[in-house]
Amino acid sequence: MKQTAIVTGGSRGIGRAVAVRLAKDGMNLVINYRGNSAAAEETERLCRELGAEVLLVQGDVSRAEDCEKLAAQAKEAFGRVDVLVNNAGITRDGLLARMTEEDFLVGPWNMMKAVNRIMMKQRYGRIVNLSSVTGLMGNMGQTNYAAAKAGILGMTKSYAREVSSRGITVNAV
Repeated sequence: MKQTAIVTGGSRGIGRAVAVRLAKDGMNLVINYRGNSAAAEETERLCRELGAEVLLVQGDVSRAEDCEKLAAQAKEAFGRVDVLVNNAGITRDGLLARMTEEDFLVGPWNMMKAVNRIMMKQRYGRIVNLSSVTGLMGNMGQTNYAAAKAGILGMTKSYAREVSSRGITVNAV
């Protein structure tokens, strides 16, 4: 049985490159995108040309209900979720004094929670969270981004300890 990977923010940039690579490796793909359907369809085309079965799912990973829907659609379409690549992210630069809770990135946490039950039942899964050097060094005007990317590192380490006994690995790059 072919493995299935979810790639968030898979319509362009790093997400597209990851999706294409996973297609080359023979995986089924669930490509999440927020708004650019033309770019998502181009990624789908590139992956299908490599022999991958592809499901496009529009949704905003900052919304827990969209993440639950994404995981459920992946499971329904392919029967399992083997890999989650948490790539989606946005930069909402600004001064801390003007930021709101909505300016913080919560997508990786939402997605890990959404695939948790599926991977636990399978007793197998691979999760890759994309972080940034900004999470280690900070950057003026990016308090929210730096906090999110640093948080991804800590969250990755903690969640890896929680699920390792169930055959699930969690890493950050």
